[in-house]
Amino acid sequence: MIETRRLYYEDVYTKEFTATVMECREEKKGYRVILDESAFYPEGGGQPSDYGTLGDARVSEVHEKDGELLHYTDKPLKTGETVVGKINWEHRFDLMQQHSGEHIVSGLIHEKYGYDNVGFHMGSDVITIDFNGPLTEVQMEEIEQKVNQKIWENSEVEITYPTAEELEELPYRSKKELTGKVRIVRFPGADLCACCGTHVSHTGEIGMVKLLSVMKFREGVRMEMLCGKRVLDYLNMVGEQNHKVSVQLSAKPDRTAEAVARMQEENFRLKGIVLRYEEEMYAAEAKKWENAGNVLLFKEGMEADSVRKLTDAVMNTCKGRCAVFSKNADGSYKYAIGECDGDLRSFTKEMNAALNGRGGGKPFFVQGSVQASEEEIREFIKNVW
Repeated sequence: MIETRRLYYEDVYTKEFTATVMECREEKKGYRVILDESAFYPEGGGQPSDYGTLGDARVSEVHEKDGELLHYTDKPLKTGETVVGKINWEHRFDLMQQHSGEHIVSGLIHEKYGYDNVGFHMGSDVITIDFNGPLTEVQMEEIEQKVNQKIWENSEVEITYPTAEELEELPYRSKKELTGKVRIVRFPGADLCACCGTHVSHTGEIGMVKLLSVMKFREGVRMEMLCGKRVLDYLNMVGEQNHKVSVQLSAKPDRTAEAVARMQEENFRLKGIVLRYEEEMYAAEAKKWENAGNVLLFKEGMEADSVRKLTDAVMNTCKGRCAVFSKNADGSYKYAIGECDGDLRSFTKEMNAALNGRGGGKPFFVQGSVQASEEEIREFIKNVW
């Protein structure tokens, strides 16, 4: 086994370093490189790995296996050569902010409610944390306020390696029984946890935490959250969306909710008017076809529900079958066909086969669509009816 000096534990702010290549092997995902020392953090504990460069080779991911730190590159490196490593600092610092914010959230929830963090995933967009107990949105808002208060206190984050005796006396959080050298991370007044991840040195560097949602998950809840620059990006996105809404509604940005409520009321009123006109139109059409026998209608721009309602109205007066077709944007036709006390099953099956259609329903009433022209539909109906 080749041991690599872990520079990220000595100084988490190391962005560039010089190292010697101890081994380079070609694998399916590129080249596996081991160095004598490295600032690249490996994937683990819910935290993605660092990436960057080693010389002119791109480091896409880093893993730890059997105690060895493995860097996967797109180009081979010569064993024994000296290379300059550069980590992508924007990516690393983002992960430091997310991981540190998660500590404070989990620590405060554990302190107040006694819940454990039983699942943690640091995605490229949001962080998710699973807790083994219930939380309401009101409780989430209270936790958010306290978390940010702790961040703005700008306390120094403490990292220690206590002895076995000292560990026995510490009320630290951990998901499993730990032995050997244990790394303890303390966020004063917020969290004490065994963790091997990367964190900021002062809580103020987290900037801010935004708890987005909490929903029931298994025996507890799943929370979504953002930290640091991701909060700013999120607020900018929300602000831009609200600006677009305010322009469309001719409302001030802080009055969009009121404008939307007014628009919904107006929309509800107009829908009622349209519904009354539609019902009058269905009644008039039904009267027009009284005792006409079988009726075939083509109507422009009707929704499926309107096609259904018109068919239902006419079938109850025509004393025969009523079929209504309305063209879709893609050139196909939606349909509804009804016959009081009739049995349309064999007819529908034959029509769908002939006109490349699909649909069905009750014996006396069917709905669906066909991939055919109006002429083809008329010709089929004429020959079958």
